Amino acid sequence: MKLSTVLRHDVPASLVVFLVAVPLSLGIALASGAPIVAGLIAAIVGGVVAGALGGSALQVSGPAAGLTVVMAETITTFGWAVTCAITVAAGALQILLGLSRIARGALAISPAIVHGMLAGIGVTIVLSQLHVLLGGSAQSSAIANIVALPGQIVGHHDEALLIGLLTLAVLVLWPRLPAAVRKVPGPLAAITVATGLSLIFGLNLDRVELPGDLLQATFMPRLPSGGWFAFAVAVVTIALIASVESLLSAVAIDKLHTGARTDLNRELIGQGAANMASGALGGLPVTGVIVRGSTNVTAGAKTRASAILHAVWVLLFVVLLAGVIQNIPLAALAGLLVYVGAKLVNLDHIRQVFKHGDLALYLVTLAGVVLLDLLTGVLLGIALSLAMMLQRTVWSGIRAERDGDGWRVVVEGALTFLSVPRLSKVLATIPGSERVTLEMVVDYLDHAAFESLSNWQQAYERSGGTVVVDEVGHPWFARGKSEAPTVSRGPGLRAVPRWLAPWSEWQAKDVRLPGQRTGALHRGASEFQRRTAPLVQSTLSRLADGQDPHTLFITCGDARIVPNLITTSGPGDLFAVRNIGNLVPAPHGPDARADDSVGAAIEFAVGVLGVREVVVCGHSNCGAMKALKSGPPEGMPSLNNWLRHAEPSVRRFETSDSVLLEGPALVGHDRLALHNVLQQLEHLRGYRAVAEAEARGDLHITGMYFDVGAAQVYLFDPVAESFVGVGVEQPVATER
Repeated sequence: MKLSTVLRHDVPASLVVFLVAVPLSLGIALASGAPIVAGLIAAIVGGVVAGALGGSALQVSGPAAGLTVVMAETITTFGWAVTCAITVAAGALQILLGLSRIARGALAISPAIVHGMLAGIGVTIVLSQLHVLLGGSAQSSAIANIVALPGQIVGHHDEALLIGLLTLAVLVLWPRLPAAVRKVPGPLAAITVATGLSLIFGLNLDRVELPGDLLQATFMPRLPSGGWFAFAVAVVTIALIASVESLLSAVAIDKLHTGARTDLNRELIGQGAANMASGALGGLPVTGVIVRGSTNVTAGAKTRASAILHAVWVLLFVVLLAGVIQNIPLAALAGLLVYVGAKLVNLDHIRQVFKHGDLALYLVTLAGVVLLDLLTGVLLGIALSLAMMLQRTVWSGIRAERDGDGWRVVVEGALTFLSVPRLSKVLATIPGSERVTLEMVVDYLDHAAFESLSNWQQAYERSGGTVVVDEVGHPWFARGKSEAPTVSRGPGLRAVPRWLAPWSEWQAKDVRLPGQRTGALHRGASEFQRRTAPLVQSTLSRLADGQDPHTLFITCGDARIVPNLITTSGPGDLFAVRNIGNLVPAPHGPDARADDSVGAAIEFAVGVLGVREVVVCGHSNCGAMKALKSGPPEGMPSLNNWLRHAEPSVRRFETSDSVLLEGPALVGHDRLALHNVLQQLEHLRGYRAVAEAEARGDLHITGMYFDVGAAQVYLFDPVAESFVGVGVEQPVATER
């Protein structure tokens, strides 16, 4: 930790965080029903102990709004002295969890539950502090606060309401003010304005009370005389909530900077040590606080010195300026807490939860926290998440649909005994003596489901029907007829997606009844409409009114070459030209021969579509190259005439230096294919549209070679004068 870094970055950042921490610490102590000084003790201890020992360099710890509800219940049940002992015990439990290296397990809790818990805490805080804001007192529960709120609203209101509303107004308007003004933290500005006006006008308000000598203030922890089970539940509850909130906050802080990532186990140990110290000194529980941590990062902090220094400033402030704190109206702190509570109900979190289909988790947790208590609300959320996980895990989609002249039964998901009744119902709807394709895309097939399918298949075929099993993924039902189940997932073979695999791979075992259409093209088109079309329709609809390809791709008509496959591209990406031998007829010169087809495509792609790249792609074992090497085939005048466009490639092969390729030595016709690619690049540059676009820097010309057997793409490197394998490192071999 360099002194220059601390002075330049961490000291200014610590002052900003300090200004945010003081009013929040006071407000959280008020909302928890704890002594006001307990919030300041937690801020000081959290900054020093967690800042020094924790695993996150930039997280700032202190009392958190997320624990206000459970702390209020704990203080009401046990009293303050026993609550301090609970805090110490919770810290010890956190240290044990950190030493057990299970910190990441806390991240397994669904974000919907965490956000629902925080929202429930926020609603509870708002309901309780609205009474204080209106000049009354908070009730013992959220339900009691809701019942009493209408009477409080229509009742008599005094200066407390004005101060509370003024505080809220400043907090709401502060983010809309100029950036120069917003350098002062909103909570500090709101409390300062409200306190100042209350003093100027001499308002008679309840204000913060502190011990006469803060350095002599002591709150010794005390163990309970009984009720040990409730004591243990409180310890576990506070430890778990504080741990989850701290770890989630640390992860969130990591996303805001590029420095070292958090050691979550060390962070848990640091938080535990801070809670033990805070409880022993009479402070509230400590957690990592996202508001303080994000402020720390935004203010430019670089090391953990910022968190420690902010605690030092808090200590100096409360010791030297305790009288200032005692001037703060409780109504102003109530206004601050209403604002903080409302912010815990985060609309962005709700949108994210809704997108992931977990809104029910969020609402159940929120309702449980507000209407029952925090622990029960969280447990209800966890129980619902387990139920939803089970439902999603065992879900299976089963449907029967017409497939040409036959039927197709589609089974998706996990097929277990729970799905057997629905499976039997769907299978019973299929008429007899039909051809049925049983398409299975399943993650698991249990004994009951296997037996049900096997019995139905055998019975259906005995009645004159045909059943073809079509499994995508692991072959759970491959041996259905022999009643030999697959009981566990083996390595299996990875299936090529059908829109990439040849017909022969996915139709090889397909059986057709007499009279049915057997054309591979027809069946492939049907497969496209059923499987692929729904996936690409939205993309194609955006391309319906025009094309904007980035590449003109000139390649051979060989059926083994699939341009979109070897370039990982899709509809609208490539303007493709295919011919025998991937030839580009020379536009002028002694080798020029009339052929407007390729020339028209080049001019249109470059001049009209404005492609940014032109690729000429040759390949291994090319029939055109073989014909050029062995002599023109007889009886094919059109082919022979076309291959005359490749005569310059043959001359180049016979007279030029070797062309290098990273990989194995090539046979004669494959060596010719390399020369042919380079010759076609020269022909390309003879076209005026290509030459002008390349001269302007608007067009890049690329030579490509595809080794079919190795499934390897090579690109020509003009600097190295060789074809270089994409994604591989191999020694360079000549074309010998």
